[in-house]
Amino acid sequence: MTLGKVLVSERDIAQAVERVVEEITQDYGDGDLLLVGVMDGAVCFLADLMRAFPRSVEMTTIRATSYEGTESLGELTVNNLPTPEQIRGRHVLIVEDIVDTGATVSVLAQKIEALGATSVNVCALLNKPSRREHDVETAYICFDVPDVFVVGYGLDYNGEFRNLREVRELSNVE
Repeated sequence: MTLGKVLVSERDIAQAVERVVEEITQDYGDGDLLLVGVMDGAVCFLADLMRAFPRSVEMTTIRATSYEGTESLGELTVNNLPTPEQIRGRHVLIVEDIVDTGATVSVLAQKIEALGATSVNVCALLNKPSRREHDVETAYICFDVPDVFVVGYGLDYNGEFRNLREVRELSNVE
């Protein structure tokens, strides 16, 4: 495997985080907002979002897995789903590293809505619209990326490359 070109620089990510937090703040004001970070990929994005908010915002994390290496396993496994008490009557923002086929956010949104959320929206660092298979609404997107395998800023390949400060293409993946 080979690290390819930088698709999104560290500077561009920082600027996009500030922009999207401004949009979220305008939309929700002082409303009861809960950020639900999808781990492990969204760890960097979630942390930067939290620090950029001008007010205190509650967060929790869940683990959703559908990939092994570069291949989708076709079935989503969800662990650590919030309790109904954490969700009921609140605006929930699912924080994702990347929206690809839309399968993960579609399932998560349904599960969170069923727990009694007032509203459920999605905030994603990256979007691959060319891969979309599920009709999902993504309210806040930082960047559209081409249909290539990406790593960095929390996104990994078999646990590697999460530490990169930028998002890069990974090529020659077996």
